[in-house]
Amino acid sequence: MSDYSLLFLLKERRKNLENKVDKNTTASPCIQISHVNRIFGKKQVLFDISLDIPFSKIIGILGPSGSGKTTLVKMIAGIDEATSGEVFVLNEKMPKLSLMNKIGYMAQADALYGELSAEENLYFFASMYNFPRTKKKQRIAEVLELVNLTEFSKLQVKQFSGGMKRRLSLAIALIHEPPILILDEPTVGIDPILRKSIWEELRRICENGTTIIVTTHVMDELEKCDSLGMIRDGKLIAVGSPAELKAASSSTTIEEAFLYFGGAST
Repeated sequence: MSDYSLLFLLKERRKNLENKVDKNTTASPCIQISHVNRIFGKKQVLFDISLDIPFSKIIGILGPSGSGKTTLVKMIAGIDEATSGEVFVLNEKMPKLSLMNKIGYMAQADALYGELSAEENLYFFASMYNFPRTKKKQRIAEVLELVNLTEFSKLQVKQFSGGMKRRLSLAIALIHEPPILILDEPTVGIDPILRKSIWEELRRICENGTTIIVTTHVMDELEKCDSLGMIRDGKLIAVGSPAELKAASSSTTIEEAFLYFGGAST
């Protein structure tokens, strides 16, 4: 092996090590949300939210539209900032630019370039990270296959259906294999068969060390989460595993449990 090749391998190994999160070196949670309030003008949308999110788990955030779910995950992603209170990610106070490469974020609204193909969109976003050329090509192929878009990779995104755009947005969030993945209603408009395969992949990458936060209205998806945070009117009303929340509310479904903790049960 040449000196140049050896130097290249050492540099890539160092990058990989820098981007890895060793959850065994700290007793702290992966994400800490402490007494967070968020006010827009005269309207308060989050009220004194405190929540610890552990490493390598899938956390579901459940709440009706307008409850504050998206505002909360935007603060974790560093896109928004609390009016008061603190959000820590990997022991660093958010927002912090240097942590952005450790977070994959899929918003509710698809941020895609319609004039570009699916493959070109992925290439653009992958170029933001320090991928070697061969690794970039490999990852693009992998995520296209995951979201079942390989045969449409050359098609302009403006010709995509809404469901196809959601799938491409998910592929973009996954492209750099981040240690933290935040997905805001990721499977809206996606057929049940593909939804199943996506959740199987989410479980696989979680078991490989990724911490995943998902907001969703799909009740059967909430059962796939390790833990749930229920939000109503900007307030965190319950936290626990699906089984714990159902047992505590004497409910048979998560929907019944949510109604119980929200005070709507009879």
